[in-house]
Amino acid sequence: MTVNEDEILHRYGLRPAAEHLDQVRDLLTKQTNLEQQSQGYGDTEVMKLCCVQLFNAGVMSDVLTIWRAKSSSWDASCSIDVQLLCGGGLAETKAYLLTEGSEDAAQALGHIRRSEAAGGFADFSVETQMASYANYYSA
Repeated sequence: MTVNEDEILHRYGLRPAAEHLDQVRDLLTKQTNLEQQSQGYGDTEVMKLCCVQLFNAGVMSDVLTIWRAKSSSWDASCSIDVQLLCGGGLAETKAYLLTEGSEDAAQALGHIRRSEAAGGFADFSVETQMASYANYYSA
């Protein structure tokens, strides 16, 4: 069964209830696996929405799930903003990735640091980012 962005937004909203987060994670993982098989197999708009939903939940362990989605293809990398890795806060996310220790964590941390150095986090706050996505999805 395929679902689209509108169905997911209707079903879970931008801030899914805690009991729905595993369903969002599962959907993101399935789309990530499809996208890793071949660019275009996964739905990058669905992937982005799932990442926004997980960002809004702010659960630190979701950082790597979002990173794997972002790094699954060139299209996904362009669709999924690096800021979506930081739903728990920029400093907190960097500290988490530093202590997590996996290769994925090191790559995600490097990507955040490069983006930060290039000004990608100049005016970043979790609240401002949430408001930006709320505006994007309500348009």
